[in-house]
Amino acid sequence: MTPSHNNGCVKNGVEPAVYINGSGVKKSLAGEKTWSYVTFKRLLFLLVAFTSVTQYYLSLPFYFFPIILLLLFVPIFVSNLAVNNVFYCLWERYQQESKINKYIKFNDEETKKKFENKFIPMRDLYELYADEKIDFIDDVLQTLERRNEFVSYKLQWWHLKFFVMKFLPEMLKHDKAQDEEQVVEHYDRGNDFYNAFLGPMMVYTSGIRYNETETLEEIQENKIKDVCEKIQLKEGERHLDIGCGWGTLVNYAAENYGSKSTGVTLAQNQVEWALNKAKGKEILDKVNYLTMDYREIPNEKYDKITCLEMAEHVGIRLFPTFLEQVSEMLEDDGIFYLQIAGIRRAWQWEDMLWGFFMDTYIFPGADASLPLLFSVGQLEAAGFEVESVKTIGIHYSDTIKNWYHNWIRPEVKIEMVKKYGIRLYNVWAIFLSWSTIIAKQGNSTCYQIVAHKNFNHYPRRRFIQNNKTKSE
Repeated sequence: MTPSHNNGCVKNGVEPAVYINGSGVKKSLAGEKTWSYVTFKRLLFLLVAFTSVTQYYLSLPFYFFPIILLLLFVPIFVSNLAVNNVFYCLWERYQQESKINKYIKFNDEETKKKFENKFIPMRDLYELYADEKIDFIDDVLQTLERRNEFVSYKLQWWHLKFFVMKFLPEMLKHDKAQDEEQVVEHYDRGNDFYNAFLGPMMVYTSGIRYNETETLEEIQENKIKDVCEKIQLKEGERHLDIGCGWGTLVNYAAENYGSKSTGVTLAQNQVEWALNKAKGKEILDKVNYLTMDYREIPNEKYDKITCLEMAEHVGIRLFPTFLEQVSEMLEDDGIFYLQIAGIRRAWQWEDMLWGFFMDTYIFPGADASLPLLFSVGQLEAAGFEVESVKTIGIHYSDTIKNWYHNWIRPEVKIEMVKKYGIRLYNVWAIFLSWSTIIAKQGNSTCYQIVAHKNFNHYPRRRFIQNNKTKSE
């Protein structure tokens, strides 16, 4: 069947993989092949070539080579991305007509003059929306589902400045003061803020959906039960949850499995919420909450350790140290469960722009959100054996979509705007809607990893028995 000249139209809420431009040229609408053209091999070649030429013309000794390589890395890396992005934007929208007027309402003449009938860079789109200089004619999520009809994935000078001045320094630093500032500012914003979209379960991680009729609370309970089953939690076992959030997993484990569960978080508001829930369930004797940095967790032994979407904040540089700490606290026959958000290795330009958005407004410092290869490789290097990995990106999309629909309720909008302002409300509307799409189409995902210490004498047969029990 030959596609028609649809100029990137979306039918039934599903974006086509390709469109036919006015010249009859078949092109990828979302930059599906980006990773093929902007590769690490090409970057390495450019680094070695430019370093060699620089060393030759400056007549420097051979031992200066690594120094020059380091000095040239950032400018060559940025230049390589910029040049490829310019050509991508020129080619991707070549002879394609923007339909921005169909989806966007301009609230001031200056903005209208600048973007009317044009493709708008993604960052300009969400910044202008946050500042109420534009509005979406339809629902935010529905509009962003059609974004490829009027959006350009263009890198701007702001991205360069952010990468050099903020992202790189924070990635290299990741000390306690930085992490505390970023995490506390985000998670201690107010329990009412998070309850507005997370709902009564107060779980800020991906759920697990088994059927289309399940509610947000049901898919979150599915996930929490799944975690407890995967770590084979038993009564009386010592369980540590690093990055426990509002304590839902800790309280559930203690109440339903009889474990002695400890939760760790930097946010005092989360601990207060968790303890209040534990009191209502009459399980205060089975739970313990520590308000501290993960690096300050007392070096005690636990039978089971869980970490659900907190390890991203550890950062790339400190990830090996974090896993060594987990290994030290885990009993030799224990189980470690890591749920971590990640990105695909075959990246696209939208992946990068979404990552900039997330690091700026939602999860600053979460630079360890990487392809699966990173997490598995680091676990194995730390002496763990990976027992199983499950990708749950589509489950995350459904989870975030539920959060989004909670967030856009009229009564929630009135309350949130009154307390936190329209800009923050609009930024979160973009975050929840865009992230629903990103997780659905695979730009970002989430991995559930079950691991244990890689000892010869480890009781691996326990996983066969557990699987058999489940199948029965």
